[in-house]
Amino acid sequence: MPGDATSDTIFALSSGRLPAGVAVVRVSGPEAAAAALALSSTLPPPRVARYCALHHPASGEPLDRGLVLFFPGPASATGEDVVELHLHGGRAVVAAVLRALGMLPGLRPAGAGEFTRRSHQNGKLDLAEVEGLADLIAAETEAQRRQALALASGVLSGRVAAWRGKLVSALALLEAGIDFSDEADVAEDVARPALDILRAMGNELGAALADAERGERVRDGLVVAIAGPPNAGKSTLLNRLAGREAAIVSPIPGTTRDVLEVHLELAGQAVTLLDTAGLRETADAVEAEGVRRALARAEAADAVLWLSETGENPPAAFASAIRVRTKIDRGGPVPEGFIGLSVATDRGLEDIVEALAARAEALCGREPALVTRERQRLALERAAHHLARATGDFGGHEELRAEDVRLAVRALDETIGRVDVEHVLDALFSTFCIGK
Repeated sequence: MPGDATSDTIFALSSGRLPAGVAVVRVSGPEAAAAALALSSTLPPPRVARYCALHHPASGEPLDRGLVLFFPGPASATGEDVVELHLHGGRAVVAAVLRALGMLPGLRPAGAGEFTRRSHQNGKLDLAEVEGLADLIAAETEAQRRQALALASGVLSGRVAAWRGKLVSALALLEAGIDFSDEADVAEDVARPALDILRAMGNELGAALADAERGERVRDGLVVAIAGPPNAGKSTLLNRLAGREAAIVSPIPGTTRDVLEVHLELAGQAVTLLDTAGLRETADAVEAEGVRRALARAEAADAVLWLSETGENPPAAFASAIRVRTKIDRGGPVPEGFIGLSVATDRGLEDIVEALAARAEALCGREPALVTRERQRLALERAAHHLARATGDFGGHEELRAEDVRLAVRALDETIGRVDVEHVLDALFSTFCIGK
């Protein structure tokens, strides 16, 4: 944030690329209302759009005619006074209005993500909701949109708040037991329900963490490797699925030397297809390196499409691969468990897409995951670790048990950004566009 000046009034174009039918310029900060008055000579009632002329505050020159809206803080998107100017979306119009705003005292252009950062600082969004908003802006598929919207709407935040409340209740019981440690019956009576809460919480966190890989996979996209012997039709299938000539197709074995990546959407999921080198023994050093890379990428992929012209089974490492017998237009049987494919006639292509869709659903599920980012997962893993310790035997040193519960609460606070997240915020908001 420029100069870290949170008391400045900031402005920026908050709508899409110009030219456009309508452009929205947003102003946020203590001078927002004054800015509206300077440009339009009027300040409409809160949350009421008023159509009026906009003029240059110094020369009085007309700039445009549009809508002016005023959202007084704290009941606004940023928690501050916010003004929106809805203009004609021409480049010259927007540039003139931005120049006029820049001349007003106390106003400056917003930095990347600065509006959203102020929303976070003013308690309008917690860190998990901000991450969901960032994912929603970046979403390219239906699955990513649904998952990001759930996170931005506070699904994880609400669950963390509920978990935190339970831990605070358990901690209160443990501290009561410590206070009455000289009365054994009282200490035992309050410690038992606290341990029940901690064990139940541990199970809930374990279930959320078990599902975390699915959320990260939806957010980052599935990786599908196309593997098989040379000349099995891997590059041809990649081109057909991508809908363009992304890979060089040649009858000469060993044409593909490196791993080629193509990004697309299949069955509502973001998918990265990998065209890999044909797997065979070779004396060519460059091709051998391509084979090594192909094996490494295929083994790390979420799914593998195994292509073979003869119906040859894949190596044991790819036992769960989707098996495809290619070039069936040339004759020959399709072995059991294989999909028959002819790219010359497109026969079997739809079956491959359906098989990939079924594999994607098995890996990603239909419902949005609760945990979608590595940072969230690591924070919850720390909370689960401390809960596991807190339910152990401390040999009468209940202060240590209570301390682990406090550390679990702190880890939950990190998940939604209540503590120690400045470095995370700096990195996160740098990915936002200016005006958001």
